[in-house]
Amino acid sequence: MKEVCTLEVNHISKIYRDDGGEFHALRDINLSVHAGECVGIVGQSGSGKSTLARLVSKRIEPTEGEILLNGICRGKMNHRALNAYFKDVQMVFQSPFDTFSPRMTIGQYLMEPFLNYKICTKKEARDKATSLLEMVGLNARDLHKQPDEFSGGQLQRVVIARAVALRPKLIVFDEATSALDVTIQKQIIELIMRLRKDHGFACMFITHDLALTELICDRVFVLHEGVIIEEVCMASGFSRANHQHTQKLVYTAQNFSLENRKCV
Repeated sequence: MKEVCTLEVNHISKIYRDDGGEFHALRDINLSVHAGECVGIVGQSGSGKSTLARLVSKRIEPTEGEILLNGICRGKMNHRALNAYFKDVQMVFQSPFDTFSPRMTIGQYLMEPFLNYKICTKKEARDKATSLLEMVGLNARDLHKQPDEFSGGQLQRVVIARAVALRPKLIVFDEATSALDVTIQKQIIELIMRLRKDHGFACMFITHDLALTELICDRVFVLHEGVIIEEVCMASGFSRANHQHTQKLVYTAQNFSLENRKCV
């Protein structure tokens, strides 16, 4: 029996049009993410990484192609179907500060999905919110705090807790650690790896950090000017990369790391 992928992206293209003409952000993208797998998307700025993240998370629609979730095509959907999709596919953005309403407490933020989907009562939602905070290394006292009382790393923990809350099939991490300092970044990556193991969700990890993909990903797709130029299995790392542009990315990353070590 053929294995059903958590996510399949088939011949996806995205064209932005304005008075100045057309911009092909993505061209004929094909990839899959299996259950429990972590797939990385890497490339230089402007390569189409974030556009792909927004397409998979249904923030925008493709110009061509289709997206399948658990074998079912998810084209243009009505409000109810879209809500069901958002329950199954969560997204964690680069800046946690942009995710919060300044009028909401942390508790309200974490309770909101349970109440919106009518999963439980308000009291039960509060209990679940407390459990989520404890799961990511925070505590019940934090329920009543405002977002501006937290550091960036603490807020990203809260965002990840909410993303996991509804037991999604896939979480898309769009540069989710790049705004954090190195020490906090390491803690967040360890948290993501632990939660992935405990909850079994699949990941799409969008990043420009090649060392990070070798640590957390099973496979990596390399984007260049809106086209997938190579798929690399992380069992062997980037040492098996064949495409000239991928090798250039690896060389640049290695030299950047070396320069940083010299500065310490």
